[in-house]
Amino acid sequence: MENKMKLKIGGVPEHFNLPWRLAIQEGDLLDKNIALHWEDMGGGTGQMIKGLQNKTIDVAVLLTEGISRAILQGLDAKILQVYVTSPLHWGIHVPFDDKSIQETDELEGKTFAISREGSGSHLMSYVLADQKGWNIDKLKFNSVGDVYGGLWALENNEAQAFLWEKYTTQPFTELRKCRYIDEVVTPWPCFVIAVRTEIAEQYAEQLQLMLDIVNKRAKSIKENEFTPEILSWRYGLKIEDVSKWLSETEWNYDGAKFDKDFDYVIEYLLKLKLITPEEAKDYMRKLF
Repeated sequence: MENKMKLKIGGVPEHFNLPWRLAIQEGDLLDKNIALHWEDMGGGTGQMIKGLQNKTIDVAVLLTEGISRAILQGLDAKILQVYVTSPLHWGIHVPFDDKSIQETDELEGKTFAISREGSGSHLMSYVLADQKGWNIDKLKFNSVGDVYGGLWALENNEAQAFLWEKYTTQPFTELRKCRYIDEVVTPWPCFVIAVRTEIAEQYAEQLQLMLDIVNKRAKSIKENEFTPEILSWRYGLKIEDVSKWLSETEWNYDGAKFDKDFDYVIEYLLKLKLITPEEAKDYMRKLF
């Protein structure tokens, strides 16, 4: 029997990652000699990139645009596959009591709270600015660590806007910690699975088996009529919100490739000046 593959994996503590949590907790992976230790990464993609860089995690489930940029800028990692094929709906949040901001257009020139540089909340602020025709060179940011830092920044006027996945922040909007005014949707599949390069080279077959198991678990979750109740209980969300989210979400059940979508990711990162033409050269080989 092959040696057991023991890895640390990081991901956001959100509903997207239920396939991983159940596969780990219910022994799907251990049955195949794969031992994964899950770490919640509340700081999102920026925190996971740092974890891969520092070798404190081996695998990460993180945002497509964030990890693509990090790898092209020198992170020693590879993308194994697209994990969630549907786009991410980023809620645009503003201070609850600031009635001067009613529409997204009024955020031009304001400060955006971001979890950290290179995170989804950072990069999607650029996407929003591009869609609105703002000068991306004049965007202002305040790094706050995680969703709780973002809420604090809004409450204390350290920022006037904060982008985060809209269903995750729904309980906070109901508690009047912030106000949702609109959303911006990723123009590509939102989550990928990445791994440190040395791990990819050492465990190629077992990593593929790991992906197959998680993809299969995702399919069973999508098809299970009780999934809304499970998600609602585990993540403190309303059943109707979870049901709507589930109808909008598709995982990569068959491990399909999405090469054309990565063409678009790179094109967009170049357009927003988040990578250089030199960094973008031969990007498919670098990413995969």
